[in-house]
Amino acid sequence: MESLLYSFLAGSSTVLGALLVMLFGMPGKNLLSAILGFAGGIMLAISFFELMPEALELGNMITVILSFLLGAAIMYMLDIYIPHAHVASSNEVEVENSSGYAPLALASRENMLRAGYLIFLGIALHNLPEGVAIGAGLESSPELGLYIAIAIGLHNIPEGVAVAGPLRFGGLTVGKVILLTFLAGLMAPVGAAIGLLFFGISPIFVSAGLAFAAGAMVYIVNDELIPQSHALNAHISIGGLLAGILLGFALT
Repeated sequence: MESLLYSFLAGSSTVLGALLVMLFGMPGKNLLSAILGFAGGIMLAISFFELMPEALELGNMITVILSFLLGAAIMYMLDIYIPHAHVASSNEVEVENSSGYAPLALASRENMLRAGYLIFLGIALHNLPEGVAIGAGLESSPELGLYIAIAIGLHNIPEGVAVAGPLRFGGLTVGKVILLTFLAGLMAPVGAAIGLLFFGISPIFVSAGLAFAAGAMVYIVNDELIPQSHALNAHISIGGLLAGILLGFALT
C-alpha cells in the first residue's frame, strides 16, 4: 500500500503545477529552473549512490547493466513515439516531437488545445515507469522509496505546468484542466501496481527494478531536467543541481 500511496502523491503533484498556472499564470523562469535543477540533482544522487549499489547487492552485474539500459531505452522510446512536454519559458510551452520543437505560444487556440491533449497523453505514459521506480525503491527500503517519490514529485510540478498551460489557453475550463492533470498523475500508481506484481516473485526482480528505475531517472535528468533548467537560467540551474546532489548524497 505504501508503494501505491507514494506513487499517487508523486503523480498527483502534476496538479500543483496546474494550480500554479490557474492562480498565477506561467511561473517565472528562475523558479522553474531551480525546481528542475534541484529535482535532477536528487534523482542523479539517488540513482548512483543508492539504486545501483543496492541493485548489485541483490542481483548481479549483468542484470543490473541490462536493466539500467532497459530503463533508459524505454524512456527514449516514449520520447520518440509519444509527444512530451518541455517548459520553455515563463509564458511559452513547447512540444517535442520527431520534427523538433513547436512553440505553442505562436499557435492558434484550436492548435493549442490539440497540443495540450497530446502533452497530457505523453506525460501520462511517462508516469508509468516513474511509478515502477517508486515501487522498486520501496521494495529496497521505505526511505529510498520516499526519496524517489519526492524527487519525481518535484519533477512532475513543471510537467503539470506544461499540461495546464496549453489546455487552459486552448479554452478548457479550470475544472477540466485540473481533472486532466490529475488523471495524468494517476498513471504513476498504475506503474507501481504493475511493478509490485513482479517484485514479490524473486530478489532478482527487485534488483532489476532498482536498476531499471536508475536508468529511467538518469535518462529523464539528462534528456529533460538539466537541458530545460539550464535553458531557463544557467547559473540557477547549476546551483539547484549541486544542491540536489548534495542533499541526495546526505540522505543516502
